[in-house]
Amino acid sequence: MSAGSPADEATAARERILDTAYDLFAQRGIRAVGIDEVIAESKVAKATLYRHFPSKDDLVIAFLENREQRWTFGFVEAESRRRGATPEAQLLAIFDVFHDWFHEVEFEACSFINVLLELGPHHPAGAACVKHLANIRGVVADRARRAGLRDPEDFARSWHILMKGSIISAAEGDARAAQRAKEMARALIERYRQSAK
Repeated sequence: MSAGSPADEATAARERILDTAYDLFAQRGIRAVGIDEVIAESKVAKATLYRHFPSKDDLVIAFLENREQRWTFGFVEAESRRRGATPEAQLLAIFDVFHDWFHEVEFEACSFINVLLELGPHHPAGAACVKHLANIRGVVADRARRAGLRDPEDFARSWHILMKGSIISAAEGDARAAQRAKEMARALIERYRQSAK
């Protein structure tokens, strides 16, 4: 397939739409962003957008999938894995990654939480958020399992409350939200380690 072919142009247009939607939805939410704004910002024809994404819900779900790849796996999972030498250290490193993220100028909180609260769990995008949040818990449960902690799934649910709570606290303006959560996280690890004996 030669460069500049119709297939290449279609792929480039789709990527432009997704990149534009990513920035707009992450910063402002779903309801505040209209399809016409996505079309104008991505510089595509309306027919082009609807060819790739038949409805706004389809675009939102694609945004959430993109967010999972970029944020959950490409940022939080990968960076905390890089920063920790052991599964337990990788768990705690999540809050170090969060600390850096919370201090970014364009900190936008968690899109999965935001969209779930905005649209509710029965909306298709809200249901997708529930699934993506479960995937984050899956990363935590896997690390807990490898760290030898008792009941990794139960541990992951409690750990995830600390993650989500720290995000909300940071959005409220608490500059130490990640460190506070990390201290509670140490106690949670100890509790599950003690129970394993």
